[in-house]
Amino acid sequence: MARNIEIEKINYTPIEKQNSELVERKGIGHPDSIADGLAETISRTLCKYYIQNYGRILHHNTDECQIVGGQSAPKFGGGVVLAPAEIILVGRAVTDVNDERLPIRSTAIKAAKDYMKKNFMHLSVDTDVMFECKIGKGSVDLRGLYESKKLLANDTSFGIGYAPFSETENIVLKTAKMINGQLKKKIGCIGEDIKVMAGREKNVINLTIAAAMVGSKIPDADHYISVKEELKNIVHDNALKYTDKEVNVYVNTGDDTKKNIYYLTVTGLSMENGDDGSVGRGNRANGLITPNRPMSMEASAGKNPVTHVGKIYNILAFRIANEIVKLNDDIEEAHVRLLSQIGKPIDKPALASVQLIMNGNINRVKNDVYSTVDEKLENITDVTKDIVNGKVSVF
Repeated sequence: MARNIEIEKINYTPIEKQNSELVERKGIGHPDSIADGLAETISRTLCKYYIQNYGRILHHNTDECQIVGGQSAPKFGGGVVLAPAEIILVGRAVTDVNDERLPIRSTAIKAAKDYMKKNFMHLSVDTDVMFECKIGKGSVDLRGLYESKKLLANDTSFGIGYAPFSETENIVLKTAKMINGQLKKKIGCIGEDIKVMAGREKNVINLTIAAAMVGSKIPDADHYISVKEELKNIVHDNALKYTDKEVNVYVNTGDDTKKNIYYLTVTGLSMENGDDGSVGRGNRANGLITPNRPMSMEASAGKNPVTHVGKIYNILAFRIANEIVKLNDDIEEAHVRLLSQIGKPIDKPALASVQLIMNGNINRVKNDVYSTVDEKLENITDVTKDIVNGKVSVF
């Protein structure tokens, strides 16, 4: 049976030709991103555990991780964590096989601790954070759907993707990754809790950076101010690699030197002092928050990568859109929406909608677009393999 793929040309102003655009990314140390990262890490760990012991991925969803902020007293040259942040791991998983109890909770906690140690260099996993695991056995009905060899969708939901990235989107993503990547080696006093917000007004891009600073690495206010200026200049120069537009950069605009208010932390993470986090409240599957674009509110991190369309369809929609815009130079943008129906095969969505912003007649590209969507759905299990092997980020 042919797949239900609907392709149309829409009269819509491409994002680059709109007068304004908003783009945001929450870096890996933002409380919402920490929740996403933990949920996804635990899911991948369980996938590998199930495959190693039972030859296939058993049912699980670990997408309800919660971060409860702690308390701290940061200061120049030091600081202390007064009360640890709490991390609550919540979800459902197969916990028993053939009357044998599986070490799901201990496996999840170990994976969570390893993730925190690997990604947050100024955090002590032993003293600055507490873990509680509430992962329990999942719904019988959902497990039945999940375990079908026909790969039936375990939810009625949809995924959305688009392509290509605008210059502003590209700058925001690359800026956040640069700060949390190579720049940390150069400026060691910047923490991992980074947020990048861009507001484009016609040909001017304003970047606002919130960067948690580590008090123990900064002796005084003068040093703090010099680090802010260095960060501002590096971000500005890096952004100009990706655009000819005017770029303005602002760093830690909440500081008030007259009142001795600075964005200082002990651990480099705002969760140490009251900031909470939840899965799905941050970046979408492409790593950005883009209110000018079509978006799904579905959380992707932590959902099982085999039949949960809230995860698979979001990733696949972006992949399809990126392939479509490569087909013909007349295609300026592609918007892809995939709708599932619970209990139906995931490779045959209830509707695969493709909307094209393009020059010329759509009939010249329609067959190629259909074939692209059809081929990607036919090989939908590639998404699962890439997720399990850590080849795709979902936040």
